[in-house]
Amino acid sequence: MCLASGAYASEAPQRIVSMNVCTDQLVMLLADRDRIASVSYLATDPSVSSMVREAAGLPQNHGLAEEIFLLDPDLVIAGTFTTRPTVALLQRLGHRVLDVPPASSVEDIIANIRLIAGAIGADERGEALIAEFEAGLAALGGGPGDGMPAVAYWSNGFTSGGGTLAADIMTRAGLTNLAAERGLTGTAQMPLEALVSSDPQLLVLGPRYRGNALAHQILDHPALQAWADSRHVVTIEDAAWVCGTPLVLKAVARLVAARRATAP
Repeated sequence: MCLASGAYASEAPQRIVSMNVCTDQLVMLLADRDRIASVSYLATDPSVSSMVREAAGLPQNHGLAEEIFLLDPDLVIAGTFTTRPTVALLQRLGHRVLDVPPASSVEDIIANIRLIAGAIGADERGEALIAEFEAGLAALGGGPGDGMPAVAYWSNGFTSGGGTLAADIMTRAGLTNLAAERGLTGTAQMPLEALVSSDPQLLVLGPRYRGNALAHQILDHPALQAWADSRHVVTIEDAAWVCGTPLVLKAVARLVAARRATAP
């Protein structure tokens, strides 16, 4: 059973379990703490979660059907790609499950806020959160701007092409995503030669994590280092924009500031 928005607003769930780091954060923004029976273990991982402090002390789950069943939830919220065997089993056992699609745009973030708010009986809180989010975007002064050419570049030479949340955030910060301009869609690899030849004014890098990983070596390539030295580079941590929540305002703000600092 997959819930539609507002389907259970008249009987607001009191034991909400979230199985996905992105839905974790939306649930924490929308539901009273005493109604959250569990969030995913990633909710306290600062590399992917922007609400580590808020998640501290909440029971955690690892997406296992056995542990979630024992929590006796009256609503389980999962991402559409979250441990599907667990979701299927919980549905067969009669649990209410809400599948929340990943956000690939600001519009998707707003839609998902309404989806979850409706399912947990928090429509007013959802609309207030949306209003605050939209006001925050407007206050940052993003928008098309001068369309400064930019590329997001991560370990293993991956980038965000068209149809991704990162691409939409870049556009709203007044940047032109050159990966999308080259026809790349989704999360795709961009050869180093293509990056250098596209000549972005702003290079948006992801963080480096602890340890020696072969995936990081491309970021140390002499050609990239020499080229990047003459251009503006900004690093955006994954937690700032990997999930579609109003907290992506932090990423928009960083990119707007970098654009303005780079502009002649």
